[in-house]
Amino acid sequence: MNLFYDILNLFYPDICLCCKNQLTTGEKTVCIDCRHDLPLTNFTKEPNNLVEKILYGRVSIEEATSLFYFLKKGKIQQLMHELKYNGQQEVGAFIGNWLGDQLLASNRFKTINCIIPVPLHKEKQKIRGYNQVTTFGKTLSEKLTIPFYDDVLIKTTATKTQTKKLRFDRWKNAEHTFILKNSEKIEDKHILLIDDIITTGATLEACSNVFKQIKNVKISIATMAYTK
Repeated sequence: MNLFYDILNLFYPDICLCCKNQLTTGEKTVCIDCRHDLPLTNFTKEPNNLVEKILYGRVSIEEATSLFYFLKKGKIQQLMHELKYNGQQEVGAFIGNWLGDQLLASNRFKTINCIIPVPLHKEKQKIRGYNQVTTFGKTLSEKLTIPFYDDVLIKTTATKTQTKKLRFDRWKNAEHTFILKNSEKIEDKHILLIDDIITTGATLEACSNVFKQIKNVKISIATMAYTK
């Protein structure tokens, strides 16, 4: 089996999704050198961090975190591009495992009951073929041994990309585009709402507001990256 892998790797080598150099034995997805360069936020153990400050006064949340800083032309931007547009869903597993370990070590996220992803509209998901946060969420679900529900929060409007929008435009773009189904799954639950990147918080705010209609729901938030 190892011989077969060695031959396969000779012709189709595994490469680091950041630097594109060939991975060595024991490395997966990202090489050790690039892994050491990834800009960790340390928000998971930090109350009143920058993600929580963005959402303060807008929505009621218990805790919030992001694993990495998202910097223009940085390695996290490269990883997000590989995940969203090149089908490299192993990036979601890589980040989910890392953040999952942080959540397990933190006292701030001990009462989470389930994980819900920010959804894509069905037409956009059909074109892309997947929601870029699904593998991330399922990996967190396995780490934390709690359910992952992707059939509760539904996006009803196919809005345009938010990348180049100003803050007010982002808020208007996200407003009234989500509904709930199978809401009985989350009654009396502490939800971990997940997304890939948080910039203004408009999408997470819109999603969080939808949960207000459900009895005794608490919300915490986790994203792969925070735009600095």
